[in-house]
Amino acid sequence: MPKIGMEAERRRSLISATVDAIHESGYCDVTISKIAKRAGVSGGLAHHYFGSKDQLLAATMRHLLKDLGTGLRKRLREAETPRARISAIIDGNFSPEQFRPATIAAWLAFYVQSRTNDSNDRLLQIYAARLASNLTFNLRHFMPQGEAMRIAEGTASMIDGVWIRQALRNSPVDREAAICLVEDYVETQIAHHRNQQKH
Repeated sequence: MPKIGMEAERRRSLISATVDAIHESGYCDVTISKIAKRAGVSGGLAHHYFGSKDQLLAATMRHLLKDLGTGLRKRLREAETPRARISAIIDGNFSPEQFRPATIAAWLAFYVQSRTNDSNDRLLQIYAARLASNLTFNLRHFMPQGEAMRIAEGTASMIDGVWIRQALRNSPVDREAAICLVEDYVETQIAHHRNQQKH
């Protein structure tokens, strides 16, 4: 009889192995069997839990998105002002747990697969909509709604762009530089709107 919690533990191991395998070999060259071997389980068990490599990637991204959301909510609870909440959102998107080479590689694979996989595309759209909504809500304290939406879109594009650029490089991850780049954009936009209100 299997131990209580064994299935959940095996699923977590397979998800972790998926992230590492994609980083090491790239999504195209990774197979369910290779992922299962890395996780220390049989290929048949991996197929039983997830069905296909695409479904395993989707489960991996749901796990990463859940972790991202948990980290963001914690940071937002601790932020006391709209500007601090914007910084919390930026910081959370570059958290040490997320913004590391293996996870960056998995996210890039997810972005590519979302173009041809409806369930992955839906996950990505939910993530993008939530990010834009959270940014817009807090940016409205500094500018009109329309401008807040535009700057939120720009901020989200910068976050995604920094991730993609990092995925395409072999250079070490620099979390602080990534955060500063996005913060500079946000601060410049807020300052611009403040100056407009003065005139």
